[in-house]
Amino acid sequence: MSKLKSGHWAIIVIVLVLIVDQVSKIWVKTHMYMGEDIVITNWFHIFFTENNGMAYGIELFDKIFLTLFRIGAVALFSYYLIRCIKKGVKKGFIICLSLVIAGAFGNIIDCVFYGRIFSDSYGRIATMFQGDGYAPWFYGRVVDMLYFPLFQFNWPEWVPFIGGNHYLFFRPVFNVADSAITVGVALMLLFYRHSLTHELESSDEKKKNNKDESENN
Repeated sequence: MSKLKSGHWAIIVIVLVLIVDQVSKIWVKTHMYMGEDIVITNWFHIFFTENNGMAYGIELFDKIFLTLFRIGAVALFSYYLIRCIKKGVKKGFIICLSLVIAGAFGNIIDCVFYGRIFSDSYGRIATMFQGDGYAPWFYGRVVDMLYFPLFQFNWPEWVPFIGGNHYLFFRPVFNVADSAITVGVALMLLFYRHSLTHELESSDEKKKNNKDESENN
């Protein structure tokens, strides 16, 4: 029964994150143009931008490779999640893992589909399902919109190397999917390191035992 409940929690978390993530991205795409900035408070903006690569816009490989890598990673994490549910791993650990999977899958949806279903957002508000889209399948860009410029200041002129430069914290723009991944990983490391270590050790011990049995036979 506990395993079933853990499975239900995993489904609930993944579905909720995906719904909130995609609804927020679709709203931004269909109501804002690229670079538009809606100031909610001084420290919280809705700032529409798109990420064509990995975190912080890094581009190391071809876009199709990045998208396929993400899909493969989600498949592996999903397999690991199912195994943890069957083994009765702590519910909190299951929820953390589900957050990571949901976040990664949310960004995959952007990469795979958004290029075909949306027009571009440069200087205009995008439309859905009109025309051929702005990019081929698997080459879509990830929509980001959450911007938290918590505080900013100019470094004093006497500070070596950075004197006189403007400092802003927090500069990156991200989305709900990114938040789910960050929260899931952070909670996992803070509260469930033992569960993660135990799972890895169990896997290594199982391989060692199988190897010893084969050598004895």
